[in-house]
Amino acid sequence: MTYTPTAASELRMGACGVEALRDEAAVLRAPHLPEGVETVPTPHDTMIINMGPQHPSTHGVLRVMMELDGETVVSTKPVIGYLHTGMEKTGEELTYIQGPTNVTRMDYVSPLHNELVFALATEKLLEIEVPPRAVWIRMMMCELNRMSSHCLWMATNGMDLGAVSMMIYGFRERESILAFFEKCSGLRMNHNYIRPGGVAADLPDGWRDDVRAILENIPKRLEDYDLLLTGQPIFHERTQGVGVITPEECVALGITGPILRSTGVAWDLRKEMPYLAYEQVDFDVIAGTYGDTFDRFAVRLNEIRESVKIVQQCVDQMPRGDYRIQDKKVTPPPRARIDESMEALIHHFKIFTEGFKVPEGEVYVAVESPRGELGCYMVSDGSAKPYRMHIRGPSFVNLQALPHMMRGGLLADAVAIISTVDPIMGEVDR
Repeated sequence: MTYTPTAASELRMGACGVEALRDEAAVLRAPHLPEGVETVPTPHDTMIINMGPQHPSTHGVLRVMMELDGETVVSTKPVIGYLHTGMEKTGEELTYIQGPTNVTRMDYVSPLHNELVFALATEKLLEIEVPPRAVWIRMMMCELNRMSSHCLWMATNGMDLGAVSMMIYGFRERESILAFFEKCSGLRMNHNYIRPGGVAADLPDGWRDDVRAILENIPKRLEDYDLLLTGQPIFHERTQGVGVITPEECVALGITGPILRSTGVAWDLRKEMPYLAYEQVDFDVIAGTYGDTFDRFAVRLNEIRESVKIVQQCVDQMPRGDYRIQDKKVTPPPRARIDESMEALIHHFKIFTEGFKVPEGEVYVAVESPRGELGCYMVSDGSAKPYRMHIRGPSFVNLQALPHMMRGGLLADAVAIISTVDPIMGEVDR
């Protein structure tokens, strides 16, 4: 058989699509033997290789063992534990007021959601409700954090697929949000801003102008992302039909967040089990159709647009009043009162040395983080420290999807698939 470029072009342009390209590859691999000589198929061994644990495209210290048949992935096994920090056990040695400084470092890309779920669990055990202003501040800050998290993902996903410009643009938009976080909490990351009883400080002067500047800028940038990636033929080839997972597989494995929604299951805790004030704001749950790498990209891109809508409503409807509860001895007294009242000084001293005691009981609270269902299971024995604290990290659960997404795919697609799972290893190896 003689191979000619014309034949290859016809195959590539034919209606058979992928099958035609596979036939073309078979032609190229066919040995040129004398007429009448037959080849005998011989079994060939698979090869096991390691990606990681320090591969730059694994978004953390993740090791992936892959069994390959040529360039085809036969099976995959994620190996975790290289970043283990013992944060859950550490949380049992810290008071409830110290807890947010610990949990905020788990998913360090969306730390405010970690702080939120810890605070909600503590408040549920205390049976207290925070002031309305604190509720809306928390919601606004968490949605800004969702936007910054997805911008970071857009940046790294673009880099993983060779779109170097996207790395620069994604970090540029994230930077504007982190600058606002720094203005509110003093820190760009790991804020310790959302605490049991409310938030650490009220919004700074001029916060509305800062947030409106972000809301004005981000939608225009998303149009640029559409132009750069969504309509790009090479990006389509690298993402469409790659890393497919079904709704049934997601439900069986407990997969949540954008991965689940990319399969067409519109499950979002903000709608299904509303917390904070999500039932009072208007937004849509973005769902895909095919559950492939492209759908996971599209879901996250459009979730940024929905977060913009929520934050705009927070700016317009932000209640007045206190930003933390004052009458339960759960939060420290106002700084001005410490100089005026001995009782306030004693209260301040005791809350930061001994903490506050929480009634006995157990509770599970979940919120919708940028990666899925982030849960906190907490047990109190009546002391000032949790008896048991366990975090249901969505990154940990979602890593189970890798073997299903990679099976039968190409080695070259492995990085793109890992990227769209968006694992944060600090949340996995906690």
